[in-house]
Amino acid sequence: MAKRQLNRRQSWRIEKIQGERAARAAKRESRAVEALEGGDLGPEQTGLVIAHFGVQVEIEGLQGELAGQVFRCHLRANLPALVTGDQVVWRPGNQGDGVIVAQLPRNSELCRPDMRGQLKPVAANVDQIVIVFAPLPEPHANLIDRYLVAAEHAGIRPLLLLNKADLIDEQNQVALDALLKVYRQLDYPLLEVSAHHGDGMEQLKKRLDGHVSVFVGQSGVGKSSLVNGLLPGVDTRVGALSELTGKGTHTTTTARLFHFPGGGQLIDSPGIREFGLGHVSRDDVEAGFIEFHDLLGRCRFRDCKHDREPGCALLQALEDGRVQPQRMASYRHIVASLPQDDY
Repeated sequence: MAKRQLNRRQSWRIEKIQGERAARAAKRESRAVEALEGGDLGPEQTGLVIAHFGVQVEIEGLQGELAGQVFRCHLRANLPALVTGDQVVWRPGNQGDGVIVAQLPRNSELCRPDMRGQLKPVAANVDQIVIVFAPLPEPHANLIDRYLVAAEHAGIRPLLLLNKADLIDEQNQVALDALLKVYRQLDYPLLEVSAHHGDGMEQLKKRLDGHVSVFVGQSGVGKSSLVNGLLPGVDTRVGALSELTGKGTHTTTTARLFHFPGGGQLIDSPGIREFGLGHVSRDDVEAGFIEFHDLLGRCRFRDCKHDREPGCALLQALEDGRVQPQRMASYRHIVASLPQDDY
């Protein structure tokens, strides 16, 4: 059944109610912070945000005797929005709680627009984005390329990960080989694994050790199964594909940070079916296609749209086989989806 569309008044009323609830929660949180700060708090020290729950976050102590311990912390009202992976300054309470007093500068952040088009960070201090896809649900180059553009824009190293390799068969082998060949030719790091059977998982662990990674990809590609395979005992809930749509069902409800025994960290984020790029410009999209780098600025016309213009360097490269049709189609689809001001 199709989702019922809300009219403007209904959307406004929903936002108003949500805003009122958020204001009441913030007021309660402010009183809780005042009560804690009026009591006996410990000295300021650094911590790591490992999960976010509305007006509270879970942090892991990074110093002294509290290192490795987890605390549910309140936030001072003047703090910016915190996300999993943030490093903070906090003061511990005496009941397994505490107060976050400051956010430390981020080395990087992964952002995406929310339902209203507002840019929202989803993870901080990440240095590797693991783009997970699978034979089922059927992978699409356009979605993978959106993640690659987002990674390039954020300055985060990408790793392409084909999970559920055990589902490769005669029906999907040719299409998958063609899809993967394009990324191998571009020298993107690419692994094929099966979280279910364990194939390739040791190689994946080596790629993750020493990095702060985040898994992204459609629901149903097996991100939660990968976490369970990489971190036995975590027991992240696993969802099956919807029989009606063939798409995945969401299982992860909040971004959470996990530690690998051999070093490195993983931020497991909620499944994202459609990764919007409304926050990037046409120039940013072009920069996200690495094979375009030596071609940009060489077109006959300065405002070339790389469509039908004579003397277009990208079209010539497409004709010569230096740019693949799959990637050019993705580029055009992404650019066409941008706000008209950026097109």
